[in-house]
Amino acid sequence: MAIITISRQDGSYGSEIAAKLSEKLGMRLILKDTVLNEWMKEVTNDYQLRMLTESPRFYNNVMDSGLTYKEYIERKLVSEAEKQPSVIVGMGSQIIFAGHPDALKIRIIASDSTRVARLRKKYGFGAREAERLMQQGDRRHRRYISVLYEADWADTHHYDMILNTDDLTVDMCVEIISELAGMKDRFNIPGRTPVNQDPAPVFRQDEIRFKHPAEEEFARILDMYGIEWQYEPRTFPVRWDAEGNVKMAISPDFYLVRFDTYVEITTMDQKYVTTKNKKVKMLRELYPDININIVYKKDFHSLLKRFGFGGGDEIDEFNRSEKNTVQRRNDNEQGEGAEQKDQ
Repeated sequence: MAIITISRQDGSYGSEIAAKLSEKLGMRLILKDTVLNEWMKEVTNDYQLRMLTESPRFYNNVMDSGLTYKEYIERKLVSEAEKQPSVIVGMGSQIIFAGHPDALKIRIIASDSTRVARLRKKYGFGAREAERLMQQGDRRHRRYISVLYEADWADTHHYDMILNTDDLTVDMCVEIISELAGMKDRFNIPGRTPVNQDPAPVFRQDEIRFKHPAEEEFARILDMYGIEWQYEPRTFPVRWDAEGNVKMAISPDFYLVRFDTYVEITTMDQKYVTTKNKKVKMLRELYPDININIVYKKDFHSLLKRFGFGGGDEIDEFNRSEKNTVQRRNDNEQGEGAEQKDQ
């Protein structure tokens, strides 16, 4: 197992588990202190280092190299993990390595009462001070992930396994994680990549089954302009019933990584346009931090132009291709209707 990421609540024993796990498996332990006090000292001054300690938003500032601090740290984490198997604690590592075939993503939690009791014992606090410390820690963790990745720190989809340490010791958790890591190594998992090789892209067009020809054509245009994209990477619930069951959701067709923007492709069929407009409106109201655009085929050119890419013959060719596709579909539907009428 090349990479194990540990996300933990304060007072959950997550840090202790990570330390023992790295020792047991002979893996390097990478903490936020490692990043700030070793790596970032080489490329920052005292003021910048202090801001990185205090403000998640500062990570989006651009360094002299042209990278943001966030991008620099992400690349450094990936580079170091490829050199040596690593246990990485926090820093959004569960998201940074979300598509890595050799990453095991673990979240360590515990009940509030258990965490308060452990924090009281560790720091000698009273109950009120320990509870305040716990709540402050949770807010910091949530804010870091929300600001840098627009994600929910507690979202279970980010993790392969979640361990509640109310009734589990540190050693028990280390054994459980070690066993799972060994199982993942032993089984022949499709898409696995050797540790010293670059992982294949998570989303490859030749491996994706698009639901509509327009989506495939749009993906080709994005590839043509070198725009990194993901296909339906996330689903947003937008309506629930009285019991909290999801009754309506939207999975935007594309996510443009560089521009942090979701794109929903639609054809000219008014019935589907109306439905998509309604869902997107609900998404924007429920998730105001999410950037999403509905793109009609006539808008492909303007969207790319907005992102700083010129249009040209390629876009015209796309429009002609899409027009032919729609015409073929209409012809097929008319043919099927005629056959049913004859019968």
